[in-house]
Amino acid sequence: MKKFIYLLAVAAIVAACSGNKGYVVTGTVEGGADGDTVFLQKVDGRNLVKVDSAVITKGTFTFKGVQDTAVNRYVTYRPAGKEGILMDFFLENGNININLTHDNDSATGTPSNDAYQEIRAQLNGLNKQMMTIYESMSDTTLTDEQREAKMKEMNDLQEKSMEITKAGIAKNITNLVGVHLLKNNYYYLEVDELDPLVPQIPAEFANDEVIIKIKENVEKMKATAVGQKFTDFEMETPDGKPVKLSDYVGKGKVVLIDFWASWCGPCRREMPNLVEAYAQYKNKGFEIVGVSLDQSGEAWKDAIQKLNITWPQMSDLKYWNCEGAQLYAVSSIPHTVLIDGEGTIIARGLHGEGLQEKLAEVLK
Repeated sequence: MKKFIYLLAVAAIVAACSGNKGYVVTGTVEGGADGDTVFLQKVDGRNLVKVDSAVITKGTFTFKGVQDTAVNRYVTYRPAGKEGILMDFFLENGNININLTHDNDSATGTPSNDAYQEIRAQLNGLNKQMMTIYESMSDTTLTDEQREAKMKEMNDLQEKSMEITKAGIAKNITNLVGVHLLKNNYYYLEVDELDPLVPQIPAEFANDEVIIKIKENVEKMKATAVGQKFTDFEMETPDGKPVKLSDYVGKGKVVLIDFWASWCGPCRREMPNLVEAYAQYKNKGFEIVGVSLDQSGEAWKDAIQKLNITWPQMSDLKYWNCEGAQLYAVSSIPHTVLIDGEGTIIARGLHGEGLQEKLAEVLK
């Protein structure tokens, strides 16, 4: 027992000498009442797992502890019968002040949180505008033109949000905030945006699984970037016959590789545009090759029929482990790769009007 007490005393002295005073998280909750519980949670896969809890007392909640390294955590408030609120922040030693609200949350007081809050404040403003537009679209008296105008305004705000996020990544890539944002948004960045960021990532993240994946993806993106020759791969048709991408690409036709899946809502919404493009250009030296990220062969075949897909299809039914998607660093779908008649990649990520304009340009 004496030895145990002695060790505790030594630990306390070491902590005091090192200046490690731990963290104190103090916060308020919009709509919170004394006696309600607030949770500190971490992400585990796709779930949030509770690691601590605090009861609101005199309008505030408090978490205390010691954190060896800064980590991203969530504060959540979900009382029965009330609308829940949650926000993420960085748990690190120091005094952290949190305001948990429905549309203007904040976490400040430590270096990581101050840097993160600078970005969050800008995004909060845009989110408010988008929510206002979203709510206004429930008006049944809106004309098609008015609804289309609101959708464009919404898309413009979403693009602005991504611009802010990308700027935040670039500004903070040498610290935890930038790395965290990169890990959660890298699939929105093109290779020319990612390539200069990767060398700046601190060495302490070298073994991070997502960072390793990002670095691998950058190399794959370079190999399949505009101006590069296509990378071949082999899969099976819906009938189970082996087929290679090179059976279609590099043979004189302009070929669009369409990475999609039956379970992907945006893919299904984009499909009528591809059907229209195929009907317009299939007799003018144009081909589409669908690469499905499905897992179920039946679901894949059913979608082909229902969506009026008449162009060649291939898949290995491996979901996100699809070999073709891996080789082309596809992180979100739908995703397209446009290849000229000689097998050189001339565009990536074209959809809607952008795709139609490009096809009109190359298939005159």
